Amino acid sequence: MYKSISNSPVERDSWLNLNRIVYTLELIQDLIVISLCFGLFAFMVLQIKIMFVALLTPLKFDTITADILSLLILVELFRLLIIYLKEQRISIGVAVEVSIVSVLREVFVKGVLETGSTQVLATCAFLLVLGVLMVLRVWLPATFEGIDPEKKVSEKHQKKQLS
Repeated sequence: MYKSISNSPVERDSWLNLNRIVYTLELIQDLIVISLCFGLFAFMVLQIKIMFVALLTPLKFDTITADILSLLILVELFRLLIIYLKEQRISIGVAVEVSIVSVLREVFVKGVLETGSTQVLATCAFLLVLGVLMVLRVWLPATFEGIDPEKKVSEKHQKKQLS
């Protein structure tokens, strides 16, 4: 009279198509990143216009240096978004580069002589850690470029079973 639940396994995909939901969410996420790219590109164009207008007035070295470094940070962020769209991953190297340029921009804008000694030491320590990350990322395994460690392990296990 009653069917046993254990005798009739219910497939997950029969009532809820998880693959379609994941695909839709990834598509929405890609659209968000694309809109960020367009917005960032438009902001960079406006920033360049402001920089050229600033060059027409008497030159202020601090302002121009800060604007150029800000533009470089925006370019690196744009590159980070493009890498994400192409490879569906965040590039550690580009993220660290953006962090280094951002910290150096703040140091240049504020001036080292006007900054407290503890903040200078903290900035130096932070830059040292970022530098170590830049060096270490060379030796980190690239797991996202078509290399799936779990797949390799399962293939090894299957080969052992067949032998």
